[in-house]
Amino acid sequence: MTIGFGIVGCGMIAKFHARALQEVPGTRLVGCYSRRFEAAQEFAGEFDCRAFESLDELLAQDDVHVINLCTPSGAHLEPGVAAARKGKHLLVEKPLEITEPRCDALIAECQEHGVRLATIFPSRFHGCWQAVKDAIDQKRFGRIALGSAYVKWFRSQEYYDQGAWRGTWELDGGGALMNQAIHTIDLLQWLLGPVDSLAATTQTLGHERIEVEDVAAAVLKFCNGAIGVIEATTCSFPGMLKKIEIHGTTGSVVVEEEQITHWEFKESRDSDASVWERFGKRSISAGGASDPAAIGHHGHARLFAEFVRALAENRSSLLDGAEGRKSVEIIRGIYRAAETGEWVSIG
Repeated sequence: MTIGFGIVGCGMIAKFHARALQEVPGTRLVGCYSRRFEAAQEFAGEFDCRAFESLDELLAQDDVHVINLCTPSGAHLEPGVAAARKGKHLLVEKPLEITEPRCDALIAECQEHGVRLATIFPSRFHGCWQAVKDAIDQKRFGRIALGSAYVKWFRSQEYYDQGAWRGTWELDGGGALMNQAIHTIDLLQWLLGPVDSLAATTQTLGHERIEVEDVAAAVLKFCNGAIGVIEATTCSFPGMLKKIEIHGTTGSVVVEEEQITHWEFKESRDSDASVWERFGKRSISAGGASDPAAIGHHGHARLFAEFVRALAENRSSLLDGAEGRKSVEIIRGIYRAAETGEWVSIG
């Protein structure tokens, strides 16, 4: 059976979805919808699908089984609910939504109507991060003491001015954390486990006419006892590769973008040479450090393929709604901690 997909929202990220679907066997992009029909027509011409003038018309198509939500972050809930009520499965671009209640409402609708829901965090499917997760699961780090995540990117003033929704609480849901660093925050919590509490500070220093932060720093206490650090900004010219460091009593790993730059454990294994061979080469991608369009779509393709397998096996995706909610809860906790100046409990 061919799985038909419909894309809602035809901006930049929708093109990554369309290109990824071209690489997933058993899928077909049926149609697209945008609030501006001209944008949908242009998108449809580029990707050989049909442009629909209304969301209802797209959702009425029997050969559309999955809806990909590529609308602004704070506009996921309403079209998602409409799709779920029409029996359509959902792939939702990050973040799942911009607050915990809105995430919960979308998750509940999908559960009520028996449709599958997944959030777009393609980094989890990159081989280097799978290798790090395997090492953690195999207890190679000993007692993990510290996990650090750094997203020091650059976005020009023009970037924020180009889209009226960018830099707003209502539709962007936040700034450097919610829009740019959320992928890395998701990776950090996936690797180190749930967060117990955190403290933070945020500022707006490098941009005008935005409501949200462009600099943030947070200290986290994980439930396993480890300490975490998050630093995020869109003021770091010209933009640096995102980086995660994991340090434990018997091992340390550092990853920049998709390149492992440090991989050392007290007890070495034959497989370590393979890890260096596969992931020690310099990343060819800047990962959106200075250009939001400079990301690849290969992670999306792997995520979509896993979602299609989950549908065939009648199971939840590895990145279901509950997984997608976790990073939103952490980021919202950082905002509360920055506002109150106090430690905030998570979960």
